[in-house]
Amino acid sequence: MGHCHIDSAWLWPYEETIRKCARSWVTAIRLMEKNPEFIFTCSQAQQFEWVKSWYPGLYSQIKHFVQKGQFIPVGGTWVEMDGNLPSGESMVRQFLEGQRFFHQEFGRYCTEFWLPDTFGYSSQLPQIMQGSGITRFLTQKLSWNLVNTFPHNTFFWEGLDGSRVITHFPPGNSYGMEGKVEDLTNTLKNNKDKGRANHSAVLFGFGDGGGGPTQLMLDRLKRIQDTDGLPRVQMSSPDNLFSELQSDSSLLCTWSGELFLELHNGTYTTQAQIKLGNRQCETLLHDVEVASSLALCWNQTFQYPSAKLQELWRLLLLNQFHDVIPGSCIEMVVQDALGYYQDIRRAGARLLEEACGALWTEAQRGGASAIAALNTLPWERTEVISLPGGVPEPPRLALVKVPSVGVAAVIESVLPACPVSVIAQADGTILMENGTLKVVIDRSGRLVSLWLVEANRETISDGCCGNQFVLFDDVPLYWDAWDVMDYHLQTRKPVVEVVGPVEVGSPGGLRGSVKFTLRISGRSSLIQEIILDASCPYVKFRTKVDWMESHKFLKVEFPVRVRSPNATYEIQFGHLQRPTHRNTSWDWARFEVWGHKWSDLSEHGFGVAVLNDCKYGHSVHGNTITLSLLRAPKLPDANADMGQHEFTYAVMPHTGSFQEASVIQCAYNLNYPLRLIPNAPEGCSWSAFSVSSPAVVLETVKQGEDRKDALVIRLYESHGSSVSVTLTTCLPIRKACHCDLLERPNWSCPVPVTDAGISLSFSPFQILSLLLLLK
Repeated sequence: MGHCHIDSAWLWPYEETIRKCARSWVTAIRLMEKNPEFIFTCSQAQQFEWVKSWYPGLYSQIKHFVQKGQFIPVGGTWVEMDGNLPSGESMVRQFLEGQRFFHQEFGRYCTEFWLPDTFGYSSQLPQIMQGSGITRFLTQKLSWNLVNTFPHNTFFWEGLDGSRVITHFPPGNSYGMEGKVEDLTNTLKNNKDKGRANHSAVLFGFGDGGGGPTQLMLDRLKRIQDTDGLPRVQMSSPDNLFSELQSDSSLLCTWSGELFLELHNGTYTTQAQIKLGNRQCETLLHDVEVASSLALCWNQTFQYPSAKLQELWRLLLLNQFHDVIPGSCIEMVVQDALGYYQDIRRAGARLLEEACGALWTEAQRGGASAIAALNTLPWERTEVISLPGGVPEPPRLALVKVPSVGVAAVIESVLPACPVSVIAQADGTILMENGTLKVVIDRSGRLVSLWLVEANRETISDGCCGNQFVLFDDVPLYWDAWDVMDYHLQTRKPVVEVVGPVEVGSPGGLRGSVKFTLRISGRSSLIQEIILDASCPYVKFRTKVDWMESHKFLKVEFPVRVRSPNATYEIQFGHLQRPTHRNTSWDWARFEVWGHKWSDLSEHGFGVAVLNDCKYGHSVHGNTITLSLLRAPKLPDANADMGQHEFTYAVMPHTGSFQEASVIQCAYNLNYPLRLIPNAPEGCSWSAFSVSSPAVVLETVKQGEDRKDALVIRLYESHGSSVSVTLTTCLPIRKACHCDLLERPNWSCPVPVTDAGISLSFSPFQILSLLLLLK
C-alpha cells in the first residue's frame, strides 16, 4: 500500500502542512493516472479539509480517485492524535468529527483506525473504536520500545472493558519503506506471528512532505512481486489486508490492556502550557455543551451554537495531534497551539455566558435577583467559592450546595458545620484543620503531618515530608523533548531553600491557607498557597513557578503510609493499575507513566490519592506518589517551558477504596469549577439530571449532530463494576434509544422513559450513549 505519513505539525507549522499535503497528494494522483493498479492510503480528515479549502481543483481529483478505489481515506479520526493524553470525550470527538467528514465527503466510513506514529495507546481505544464503527487497527510505534520487544505483529487487542479489535503492526517496522528487497525480507524475518498470520502490510513512500511513493518504488515492486526466494507481493488495500487476517485469525494471540510505549515518556510533561490549555479547553467545551443543552430545553428562543462548537472542537482536536499535545514540536507550532487555546477560551467563555443567561426567560427573572452557581457534574457539590468583589474590595467567600447538573442560588450567610482553623505553633509549624483533615506545614512548606480524622490515622510516612519538591538532571540519550531516561532518578535533589517566612494567607472560617516561596535555583523560584476549605476532603496546593532551567525535571513527592504492589491511575472513561515495584524489565520500563486527573495508592481500608488540574506524568514507586510538574528540554524548541506556570494539585487521604471515598468525583470537582451566573432569580434551585449510583458518570450532554430536537448524553461505568442504575431528569423527554459514538440511533431497541426515570445496565468500564428526543 502506498503511503505518505504527514505530521500535521512537527518541525514545521500547521500552515506548511497544507502545502506538504498538496505537493504529496498531487504526486500520488499523477502516479494513479499512469499506474491504474496503484493504491494510496491517506489518513486525517483535517488534512483533507485543508486541501478542500486551499486546493479545490486537487480535491476534486482526489474525490474521483476515491470513487475508483485507488485513493483510500483511512483512520476515521480528525487527526492522528496522541493515544494517551486526550480525554475520553476528546477521543470520541476525534472519531465523530473524522468519520462524519469521511462519510459526508466520500460516502463511506473508515473501517480501520490508522495511527502509525504515536507514543502509546490507551486501553479504552478498542471500545471507542468499536463504538465508532471500527474493528481494525494499524500502528507501528511499539517497535520503538527501548527495553522490551513487543511479542506480536498481528493479534487481537482487548481493551479495558473486554472489547477486541484485530491489530496489525507492519513487521518491516516502518511506515515509509521504499519497495526495496530488504524491506520485504525484513518484513518476512521480523514477523513474530509466523504460522498464525500469513499476510502483512508494506507501507511504502517518502513521508512528511517527501512526496510519498515514486515511480521507482512502483517499478521495484512490480519486478519482484512473484520472485523465487522473496515473499510474494501484491498491491492491495487495508480492507483486503484485514479481511485476509480476519479470515485466518483462529490462532491469533490476544494482548489485554494498554499498549505502553517504553520510550517518549517525557511527552507526558513537556510543554506544560499546552497540557494546561488542553485540559482547560476540554473542561470549558464540556460546560458550554451542558449549559447550552439546558438552555435549549428551558428557553425556546435560545439557539444551540452547533456551528461554533464544531469549530472550537476541531481546533482542540487539531492541537491533540501526536506531536503537538505531547510537546515534541518547534516553538512556532507551540505559539500556534497556544493561540488556538486562547481562541477557544475567548469564544467558549462568550458561549457559556450566553447559555447561562438563557437558562431563565425574562418572565422567570421577574423580581429580586441573585448570584447562582451552575454545576455541570452529575452529583451534588458542597464547596467554598469566591464571589467577585467590587473595587477595591477583595473577592468574598461563600459556601454553596448545588444539585447534580443543576443550579442553586448563592446564600452568603451559610456557615460550615465545622469551620477551618489556622494555628501558628510554637515550633514554627502551622496547623490547619477542618474536621476532616489536620494538616501540619513546616517552615519549608512541606507536610510533616496529614491526619485523617475519621480514621484516626496519619498519612505521611515516618521521618518523611509530603509536598516535597525535587529536582532531577534530565539529559536523555536521543530525543530531547520526547524522552526521560531512568537514570535521571539517580540525580534526585530536594528543593529546600525557603525565601522569607511561611505566612498565613486566609485565617480560617470558610478557608484557611498558608503561603511560602522556594528558590529552585539561581534563576527559578516557586510560590505556593496551601489551601484547606471547609467541607473539603482534600488539601489543595495552588502553585506558581517562574521556570528558567535547562535539562532539569521538577516533581513533587508524597511518601505515604500505604503498602500495595499496585497503584491506580485514571485514564479515559476509567482507570487501570500499574505496579509499584520493579521486579521485571516490563515493570522497570514503567518508571514514568501517564494518567489523567488522579492517581491513587491504596491498601485494604485506607489510601491516598493525588489529584491535579493539568498534569499527565505520574509515578508511584514503593510508597511514594510522585507528580511530574515541569521539564526543560532544548530540542526541537530551545525555549520549551521557559517562563511562568500556574497549576493546582491536591492530596486526599481516605478510608475504604478510592471508589467508596469518591476520589473520582473529587478529581472532577477540582477540574470543573462551579460557574457563577449573575442576575439569576432569587431562591432558584433545580437539577436537570441525576444518576442513582456513583459508579456511573454522566460525562456529556450535547445537542444531537443530526437531530436538533434531540440531546445526546454519554455515560460510563467508572468503578470497574457491573451495575444497574436509574437516570432521572426533569427535562421534557418523549422518547429515548441507544446510539453509537457516531450518534447513529438504534430505534429497534428503544429505552423506556418512565416517571421514575430511565433504567440502564452497565458492565465494567462500559460507555453508553443515549439519544433523547425532546417534547
